[in-house]
Amino acid sequence: MHRVTALCAAAAITLSAVAAVSPAQAAFHIIKWGGNDLCQVWDDSIPTKPWPDNYKAVSKHVGTYDGAVAVKAHLIKKGVCKI
Repeated sequence: MHRVTALCAAAAITLSAVAAVSPAQAAFHIIKWGGNDLCQVWDDSIPTKPWPDNYKAVSKHVGTYDGAVAVKAHLIKKGVCKI
């Protein structure tokens, strides 16, 4: 019985170490709100859609938040977004 408990404890420690080393990869994209040309970085890991629903995606998915901020800055320079 002690071996089973020790094995379960070792497995739990190993799984938590793997989870800590490899965090979930979040994806982001830029959305543009209708009527005012304001853009926002949206985190796709949020289980709901933005509200109100008068928005459209103006970028492809980006793997990191910093990358999404850079894409947003580029869209502002191009005049696609105001802020």
